[in-house]
Amino acid sequence: MRAPIFGPALAAGVLCSALAGLAAGQGIVVKITDLAFSPEAVEAKVGDTIEWINEDFLDHTATAEDESFDLTIPAGKSARLEMKRSGAVRYFCRIHPNMRGTVNVD
Repeated sequence: MRAPIFGPALAAGVLCSALAGLAAGQGIVVKITDLAFSPEAVEAKVGDTIEWINEDFLDHTATAEDESFDLTIPAGKSARLEMKRSGAVRYFCRIHPNMRGTVNVD
């Protein structure tokens, strides 16, 4: 019986796949439930993607106080945003201004 031969092309493909996973950043989830962002504060790195998942029956937004982003998140849907710069960003829901959160990006 002959042992399978894995050539350089297969090895390169495996390495590229592994490196792409490292470079892609992390996914961070913020759930919207009962008119609140949960967790209220998240830590992220430049390149990470934050996904807000609206589990409420009402539409919401994630609107940055510094106007760097303004996402509409319909009831039962989600919205994503890649973090492109470092710093702390406080955000709120334009429809329900008492809903507040913070993203701290390193």
